[in-house]
Amino acid sequence: MPAAHTSVTDRIRYLISATRHNQSSFAKAIGVDAASVSRILGNDRSPSEAFLNRIVVNLGVSKQWLTEGTDVPFPRNPHSDASARQGAPVYDIDVTAGSTPLSRMFTHERIMGRVCLPGIDPALPIVRVSGDSMTPKLRPGCYVSIRPISLDAPISWGRIYVVVLADYRLVKYVRRNPDPAMVTLVSANPEYDDIDVRRSDIEGLYLVENVINHDSPA
Repeated sequence: MPAAHTSVTDRIRYLISATRHNQSSFAKAIGVDAASVSRILGNDRSPSEAFLNRIVVNLGVSKQWLTEGTDVPFPRNPHSDASARQGAPVYDIDVTAGSTPLSRMFTHERIMGRVCLPGIDPALPIVRVSGDSMTPKLRPGCYVSIRPISLDAPISWGRIYVVVLADYRLVKYVRRNPDPAMVTLVSANPEYDDIDVRRSDIEGLYLVENVINHDSPA
């Protein structure tokens, strides 16, 4: 990164360019409104801690680099970041409850702990799943590590996603529909029917990378 990028705002500008976003698509990628990004880039206001956390979580950026200018923007070894050494953040969020955009909920105040396990990317958020529609694959109350996916990106058919719609969020297998404008959401539990939704109605998409099941106390 050029030495001229000496402030947090300069580093945000650099990220927009490096990730090939414009202000609007960058705002969408981190889950904020475009006006907030515009005000920060125009030096009308300073980025909040929550705003910076959204960049770190959604783009996999080193927080040490973003806030202090040290380290590198996208470290090859994510454990070089101090927070990454502590493990992936576990958020006090039920991913299947509510309709608030998830990216706006990934704030420092909601982190209730961290998990450091082989194969779990420490840059990705871990959230809780309630309900039994995905049993036995996902047990009620289990935790999943999720990766935000661009709505323009190809879907990995047959994988489990968190699907954000206008009024609710679902954790389902996403399967190809005969109508290319539609996708089919499939539960692991055979007692639940398949759901067909229009791709244009999907407001957010998160790939389930890892599942952390546990047995509830008797």
